[in-house]
Amino acid sequence: PTEPPFDIAQLEEIYPAANARSKVDEAFKEEARTATYYLQNKKPGYYALWKHIMNVSMVDLKKNYASLNVFFEKWGKESDAQDFIPDMITYLKENGYAYISEGALVVDVKEDTDTKEIPPCMILKSDGATLYNTTDLATLVDRTQNEDPDEIIYLTDKRQSLYFEQVFRCAKKTGIVKNDTILKFIGFGTMNGKDGKPFKTRDGGVMRLEYLIKDIENAVYEKVREGRDLSEEEAKEISRIVGLSALKYGDLSNQASKDYIFDVDRFSSFEGNTGPYILYTMVRIKSILAKCDMPDESLKITESVTESEEELKLILTRFAPTIERAGREYAPHIICQYIYELSDAFNSFYHNNKVVSQEDENVKASWIALLKMTLGVLGICIDLLGFEAPDKM
Repeated sequence: PTEPPFDIAQLEEIYPAANARSKVDEAFKEEARTATYYLQNKKPGYYALWKHIMNVSMVDLKKNYASLNVFFEKWGKESDAQDFIPDMITYLKENGYAYISEGALVVDVKEDTDTKEIPPCMILKSDGATLYNTTDLATLVDRTQNEDPDEIIYLTDKRQSLYFEQVFRCAKKTGIVKNDTILKFIGFGTMNGKDGKPFKTRDGGVMRLEYLIKDIENAVYEKVREGRDLSEEEAKEISRIVGLSALKYGDLSNQASKDYIFDVDRFSSFEGNTGPYILYTMVRIKSILAKCDMPDESLKITESVTESEEELKLILTRFAPTIERAGREYAPHIICQYIYELSDAFNSFYHNNKVVSQEDENVKASWIALLKMTLGVLGICIDLLGFEAPDKM
């Protein structure tokens, strides 16, 4: 049929149900293994069904990514590696890297310096079926041949660290990638609810991203409407922008490898170390600048006249090294911590210095230049983190 026989909601029920059944029903598990083998060999009925699964999933993925303002130039899937597998296996066998162990084809990846057991990297199961190892290695063949990257970064659950250690070692040992190609694994922790357990819906199911986005947008919407004269359209647009900042900042402000508590109320708060607080600071700066009409040529940062002004300047000087460090360590939480400190420093400066009513024109010009620089730095940082600031909140 041209129309898929299921929707994304049904798929999300089928997969965990089948996974759970396979752990207690050996016959069912064997049937699933056989289906996987048929699928890998493109048996028509199985392959047609798989195409429906892919299409339904991809449409849903792209919709959710668009809601997060995330877009990819290239979309790939595990099956894209299938065409590279036969030649890769031949290469591994002919060059003496792979051998048969208990019916399976494996490559030894242990090293003399290992302090823990590193199992061989399995390439083919005893029944000839491929594994994740096989497709990940074949994907590296594809990327090396067609992209020739200097560095490849993998971002998955931190519990897969041993798996990627095996794959990376195998790729280097066998020459699938060049010796100087950097293969980097970044493992992330679990997003938990207030009870400390993995985040679930009220009825105990896995929380869908679109519902998570909607929950946080609704929480922000309630706050935006309080005591503010906004049209319904304005309130919804501001809630979308601020809600996205709450979600992304809430996630990225934590060190990637650590588990964290996803608290909608805390993440959507306009106070404390949150995305909305950062945006509120930026909107406040925009509001001050709108009231101070001075020509750009007259703006020049001069010597500090107050302690809070000096503190703000000192934090601004940390901008470049902070971004460099965040890039070097693959750590967006470093940027989050920086802009939280910068926002705090600005708000302290704002409360201690009357910018708009400052009578000394030279001091006022210096302060306005300082505000423009602060706004610019905050703007670059939130752009790197993947969200934007509204003009008012």
